[in-house]
Order: sequence, then structure tokens, then C-alpha cells
Amino acid sequence: MMDLTRDDDQPQAAAAEMPSQLRNWPIQMHLISPQAPYFQGADLLLAADCTAYALGGFHGDYLKGKTLTIACPKLDQNQETYLEKLTALIDEAEVNTVTVLIMQVPCCRGLVGLVQRATAAASRKVPVKVVVASLQGDIVSLDWL
Repeated sequence: MMDLTRDDDQPQAAAAEMPSQLRNWPIQMHLISPQAPYFQGADLLLAADCTAYALGGFHGDYLKGKTLTIACPKLDQNQETYLEKLTALIDEAEVNTVTVLIMQVPCCRGLVGLVQRATAAASRKVPVKVVVASLQGDIVSLDWL
């Protein structure tokens, strides 16, 4: 448990000034279909559920121009389905790139493991970028697999 309260004197922008960059629905991994037209040739963002709340610039910095799916490797059940869907996104939807956006907590590493397993099972190779955010919303690492 952590209290992340900050003394922040910066004025907050109104929500209307920050348009959503969401391009597809549904976004939860259990609900997506790799055959959906918006996945075809897309730049895929696989984000851990918590990342959008921790990163103030989530929409502009990470979501813009990408097709989104979200998951929680700690709480979601039947992750073998995730493996099948990720492999299908690579092979059948022929996604261009995969960005995995996770938090700096041990449970989030499960998403990276799923993507690694999917890329190993897929017949196509795609670039995979892993971005790790701290609980305070800072990027602590950015690596290519």
C-alpha cells in the first residue's frame, strides 16, 4: 500500500482539451477479436490495466495512432486465451508492431512473458517494445525484445 499524493501546483487541463485517442472497442483482451478489421496491419498497444491511470499522458504519448488491448496478468483468468489471441494478432492480423506498456510491479512482467511466448509461437516476426512505468508515472525503462 502506498500513498502517492503529490503537492502539485501545476494547473490541470480540462478534459475537453485532451481528446481521446481510442480507436477501437472492445479493448479488454478477453473480448477482442484478432479478426477485427482495426487490428489488420495495426501498431498494437498491449497495456496493463493500471497504466492508463498512472500515466497522465497515456492517450497522447502511448495510445495515439495505435490499436489498444488491455489485460491484467495478475487478476485475469484463462491467460492461454491471451496467448492464442496474441499469436493470431501477429500471424493473422499481421500487426506491424507490438508495444507492451506495464507498471514497475512484479505481476506486470507476466504480460511481457505472454508476448514473448506469442512471438516464439508465431510464424511472423514483429518488433516488440516494452515500456515500464513507475507508480509515480515516470518511464523507468524502454527496451526492444
